[in-house]
Amino acid sequence: MSVNRVVISGNLTRDPELRSSQSGTNILTFGMAVNDRRRNPQTGEWEDYANFVDCVLFGNRAEWLARDLRKGKKVFVEGKLRYSTWERDGQRRSKLEVVVDDIDYDRPPRQQGGYAPQQQAPAYNAPAPTPAAAAPQQGGYAPQQRTQAAPQPQPAQPSPVVAAPPQADVYDEDIPF
Repeated sequence: MSVNRVVISGNLTRDPELRSSQSGTNILTFGMAVNDRRRNPQTGEWEDYANFVDCVLFGNRAEWLARDLRKGKKVFVEGKLRYSTWERDGQRRSKLEVVVDDIDYDRPPRQQGGYAPQQQAPAYNAPAPTPAAAAPQQGGYAPQQRTQAAPQPQPAQPSPVVAAPPQADVYDEDIPF
């Protein structure tokens, strides 16, 4: 059995290129630079060496990813390796690329038609927020501040006494296995 999984993180080396196959499937191709850190044998210093990786993504996600991704953007990619060979001008060529199954990056907030939580910076010399106001708000719900007093703790109840289990004389010879 073999496992073909790749997980890499790096920066895009060029703007993604979107095209469509003859059957109408969207194809997004992009390149990534993934650093490898090695010690220089002459100087003893650690140095970064770039590995350049070609990636391809198929399907409906390709169209909207092409709008968000740009050269220099940091991305996290998970997928599988694919080795391709072809012949051009009488010369045999080959390439190893990552077929992307999942991609993650910092998305810009949506401008229209979507939910993007907006947080405003406090004004200069503004009073400190109350604990209820400082709590994270999810889904646009703002909890109401309560004016009731906090509930008083109840006195601790003694725990019931539990009797120890009866002792049994069990020997290894009595166990059937």
